[in-house]
Amino acid sequence: MKDREIFCLNNISRVGTTKFRKGYTLVDSIDNAAGVLVRSADMKAMDFPKTLRAIGRAGAGVNNIPIDKCSEQGIVVFNTPGANANAVKELVIAGLMLASRDVIGGAEWIKANASDPDIAKNAEKAKKNFAGNEIRGKKLGVIGLGAIGVLVANAAVELGMDVYGYDPYLSVNSAWKLSQKVHHAAVVDEIYEKSDYITVHVPALDSTKGMINRDSISRMKDGVHILNFARDVLVNDDDIAEALAKGKVKTYVTDFPNAKSANMQGAVVLPHLGASTEEAEDNCAVMAVEQVQNYLDNGNIHNSVNFPETDMGVCQSGGRIAILHRNIPNMLGQITKALGEASINIDGLQNKSKGNFAYTLMDIDKHLTDDGLENLGKIEGILRVRKVK
Repeated sequence: MKDREIFCLNNISRVGTTKFRKGYTLVDSIDNAAGVLVRSADMKAMDFPKTLRAIGRAGAGVNNIPIDKCSEQGIVVFNTPGANANAVKELVIAGLMLASRDVIGGAEWIKANASDPDIAKNAEKAKKNFAGNEIRGKKLGVIGLGAIGVLVANAAVELGMDVYGYDPYLSVNSAWKLSQKVHHAAVVDEIYEKSDYITVHVPALDSTKGMINRDSISRMKDGVHILNFARDVLVNDDDIAEALAKGKVKTYVTDFPNAKSANMQGAVVLPHLGASTEEAEDNCAVMAVEQVQNYLDNGNIHNSVNFPETDMGVCQSGGRIAILHRNIPNMLGQITKALGEASINIDGLQNKSKGNFAYTLMDIDKHLTDDGLENLGKIEGILRVRKVK
């Protein structure tokens, strides 16, 4: 197999990078890199070399990567959904406790009175100011039942909560993993109207940005607790601040500090700790490395945000070619015609699309010549062609 260079834009866990096979080298420059591993570094203004074929994001969000630019240049972008799900789930459960019990207020009182020689006695008098509620028997609404939402819903069931879940795009995989004790909400309004606690676990899309706002809050119970460990833009800061001030929302727990949320009375604001565990960073690194290496070595695509899922295992034929192209009519016909003219037989193929882009992976009976590869690349709509084997 070919030797390849990998450039790490951030510190990537060695638990992951040691998964690269012999022949892969971590380098300090992107100039000749075949792959990039990144966490939070901003890549939007970067120029990409012609050698770059894959970017692995060790995490779920890809707002730091120029997806459209990568697609046009035939660069496959991977993320690692679910790799940090348990870490976020555990913090959400902690958020439920922080919302229901004024643990932070009590701890701060202790610090403020640490020099009091009678602190034990006075704490007994003060503790009534920090009394809260138990979550057992309370209704939790989970909006979004992906990898994290399912784990949160199941954990809350085990804690004795009455859990309602809403997700109009629930995957088969998530449905299998979801506890049968979770009630299915047909519309999101059911979550708003019934829940004592609401936690959101959806991506930041045009349809979800600001979904927790004055209108949706008005349909919620008085004294509702709202948790946001997904994306900061899902909650309208001005509207949640107003609801906290009026007592409509009792507590807002968020993992996204900004100038507004940090100063909200009644908000518990954490410093984006969701995936900040050693285990999550290791899991994300391993998953990113395996996906990038599988694509570079075999042409297989798993968890790409810009090209479709494709897997033909390890090539057992004379050769394999990978073709990234636009999703336009007759593309496959033109590709197979060009191969026929080059006297190439196709042993197997997968052709899949994702939005405006598509991917064709082909096993062929013999190696394609450089001229044949060049002729394929001349077909209008093809973005990148490479010999995998």
